Amino acid sequence: MHFRPIVLAAALAAALAASGAHAQAAASTALPKPAEFYFDADANATKPVVAVRETGEAAMAKLLKLIERKPHASAERAQLAHLAMEAGRVELGRELYARALQRLDTSDAAWRAVMWNYGWDLYRAGDDAAALEQWRTLMTARSVTAAWMPPTFALALWSLGRRDEAVQWYAAAVRTEPDQWAGTQRYAQLLPAWLPAERATLAEVQAAWATKVVAGQ
Repeated sequence: MHFRPIVLAAALAAALAASGAHAQAAASTALPKPAEFYFDADANATKPVVAVRETGEAAMAKLLKLIERKPHASAERAQLAHLAMEAGRVELGRELYARALQRLDTSDAAWRAVMWNYGWDLYRAGDDAAALEQWRTLMTARSVTAAWMPPTFALALWSLGRRDEAVQWYAAAVRTEPDQWAGTQRYAQLLPAWLPAERATLAEVQAAWATKVVAGQ
C-alpha cells in the first residue's frame, strides 16, 4: 500500500505539519516490578481504532474528508495514523497520532485504544523504546493489571536488550495462566494479531524463562 502524492499532501495538511508534536520516549523507560497476576481483560484498550470500514486509499480519502469536517476527529486521525505508519510514513503517523491524542483525555473511552495501537505501530516501525513508553503510560494511567501487559512488556524489553526484566514479565504471564504461557504451542491462538517474528521473539523470552526455571533461579 502506497500513498499517492495528492493523498499524502492532504494528510500532511490534516496533520498541520505539527513538527515536534510527538514526544520522544526516554532512552530507558523505567517499569515497576511485575504484579503477581494479570487477569484484567482491558477491552477498551486491546482493539483496533476503526472510524471507517473501507481499506487502503479509499479509507484514507474518506478519513481525510471526515477530518476536514470534524474538529475533534480523534478516531479518524488515529486510524489514518495507523494506515500511514503501516505504509512506512512513520513521521506522518506520529504527527497524526499526536494530534489525535491532544484531543483525548485519559478518561475518554478511546484514549486507551489509541495509546495501545500507537505502541504497536511504533514497535513495528522499529522504535522499541517509544513503544514501551506508550504501554507504560497505559499501565500507570489506571489501576489495571491487564492480561496483555506481561507478554507485551516481555516482548518490548527483550527487543531493547533488557532481558532480565523481560523474563520477569514473562514469569508474570506464566503465574497468571500457566497452561497458556509455560510453553509456546498456543502462541498463534493467544496472539493472533502478532506477527510471526514477534511471536518468535517472545519464544526467545520463554526459552530464557524456562532455563531459569530448570536452574532453580
